[in-house]
Amino acid sequence: MTTPPSDAEARRAIPPVICYPNETLPQPDLPVYRAALESAAVIETILAQPRNACSFAVPAGHFFRISSVEGPQVGDLNLWNAQDLSERFYSGKTRALHGTHVTTGERLWSSFPNLRPMATIVEDSLDWYGIDAFGGSVHDVIGTRCDPYTGNLLAGTQYHHCCHSNLTRALAVARQMSVEEAETHVHDVLNVFMCTGFTRDTGQYFMKASPVRPGDQITFFAEIDLLGALSACPGGDCSAQHSSDTAECHPLKVEVLAPATGALGDWQSPPPNGYDRTHGV
Repeated sequence: MTTPPSDAEARRAIPPVICYPNETLPQPDLPVYRAALESAAVIETILAQPRNACSFAVPAGHFFRISSVEGPQVGDLNLWNAQDLSERFYSGKTRALHGTHVTTGERLWSSFPNLRPMATIVEDSLDWYGIDAFGGSVHDVIGTRCDPYTGNLLAGTQYHHCCHSNLTRALAVARQMSVEEAETHVHDVLNVFMCTGFTRDTGQYFMKASPVRPGDQITFFAEIDLLGALSACPGGDCSAQHSSDTAECHPLKVEVLAPATGALGDWQSPPPNGYDRTHGV
């Protein structure tokens, strides 16, 4: 290791600055959303079976809810603009704007050039968890999704029921496309119910047993027309491993809910980002 300079401690002691202060972000009208949710009716229910994925469509101005139904289980969520798959959930920018984990009142943002809210978290039954003594929290936007390529790299395996492959198959079926084409649209996820963080000594991504229990749920408001895919991770509650056929796994339930007519008042779907896209040319 390089010998520390004489002012090493002074350099370490410089206080941090938030990269993207978010006080000026457009804020969702949560009271309106919550009031609309109270009268909303379930119009579709879909199950993501263990070690598999489901797809679902949510019109703008509707809600979708992900629930634990049988036992502790985490899920990997992809979202796309239902009219244009090139606009998809941007986990990196969501992380930069809100932090490593998201909860009530925070939003899932879409990819460039649109960069607009795709979905807003209206309710989260695990919002009590906060950040634990290990630096862990729930619903992360730091993990990428378990995938067969990393498994092959690290262990020489050919595993087909990791979340990346599950999401690929679900999108292929939903859009009647080949798995090769579908795979190009699968992207970094929101790890629903997953409890994760970074180790303090080595900065490595860690997972630990999820606090989710049957009845826990997270509910989103669709800001634009959405196509979603949710994988019930082969790691179960991710207490020990993922990409596994031995971990105890359970299904996850997705419900799509329609609000009563007029319940959202004058709400309008957010337009694409206002940057003029000239890039200085």
